[in-house]
Amino acid sequence: MSDLRSAIDVAATGMRAQSERMKIVAQNIANADSVGASPNQDPYRRQTITFKNEYDRAVGAEVVMVAKRSVDPSPFGYKYQPGHPAADEHGYVRTPNVDSLIEKADLKEAQRSYEANLAVIEATKSMLGRTLDLLR
Repeated sequence: MSDLRSAIDVAATGMRAQSERMKIVAQNIANADSVGASPNQDPYRRQTITFKNEYDRAVGAEVVMVAKRSVDPSPFGYKYQPGHPAADEHGYVRTPNVDSLIEKADLKEAQRSYEANLAVIEATKSMLGRTLDLLR
């Protein structure tokens, strides 16, 4: 029974990690059009997340953890908007380095991983229930 409990704990850490990933993707999508207020101010910079596996003694298994949150160092885009307050002397505004298509793909991948971990928990709970029925 403790192995089944460990399976639930491991899947729960996966769900927490993917929840954090979805939060970062949501921030990126929400700020995809956030430019600076002046030509000298940077626009929003895309956030990224990195995972790591770590042995959890309490669970007795490898679990997934958020290793770090960081920023994407890729260059900003430029959009020609000469009347914008953030436009430079040539009329270009620096735009965030967020690609909505990539963010949507990341969101879908995080969602699928979250659902897979949830399916593990549901299957494990079902197995626990059937085991308890056999012991009665």
